[in-house]
Amino acid sequence: MTMTTIDPAEVAKFEAMAAEWWNPNGKFKPLHQMNPCRLGYITAQIAAEFDRDLREDHPFAGLRLLDIGCGGGLLSEPMARLGAEVVGADAAPRNIPVAQIHAEQSGLAIDYRHTTAEDLAAAGEAFDVVLNMEVVEHVADPLAYLTACQQLLKPGGLMVCSTLNRNAKSFAMAIIGAEWVMRWLPKGTHDWNKFITPEELADLVTRAGLTPVDRKGMVFNPISWSWSLSDRDLSVNYVTASVKR
Repeated sequence: MTMTTIDPAEVAKFEAMAAEWWNPNGKFKPLHQMNPCRLGYITAQIAAEFDRDLREDHPFAGLRLLDIGCGGGLLSEPMARLGAEVVGADAAPRNIPVAQIHAEQSGLAIDYRHTTAEDLAAAGEAFDVVLNMEVVEHVADPLAYLTACQQLLKPGGLMVCSTLNRNAKSFAMAIIGAEWVMRWLPKGTHDWNKFITPEELADLVTRAGLTPVDRKGMVFNPISWSWSLSDRDLSVNYVTASVKR
């Protein structure tokens, strides 16, 4: 591979959990719970940017989409069902066969690859949409990584990026709550020092050559045990949209 921003220690964490991707009660339970909220935001942003009608059977037909850090394919599969031509890429090699087998069992044609954003950019790949979900807090150099994502977008392309805010509340919720108390994730899955504030991410995205156009919080309700989008509460999980003018 060419020079990359991957952090080997971070890759090793997710390698160890690869077999758990499609177990809704396993180590990726938080992502399964969050997925409807993430998908709602992603589909709305793509539909708005490319003037697509989500009521149609395959509203994203004709769009080429990259799911970077695809893991087991929790986002790649619904994007393929909506008609997009999907490439799923992950730096952890054990994730790829898990994703491939599940897609085959689901009757979906998805191009899964063990590769990085930098290698895809160096190869001249180009996409209408880049999904960059819960990845940027795990890389060694966020600006270089986001710059590679920008290079992968066609002019007019859309990047959807989600991550975790860095403050006392996010430490309490994402580290102490999710990893230590609820044990939704193995201890050490996240490094709070790598979390990125919304202002920092907006600056990084802009410096990478993209224009931020939207951001929302993703808020967990412990009473209803569900996630929802918020215009104001970006205190822990949040998601952003940016475009390549």
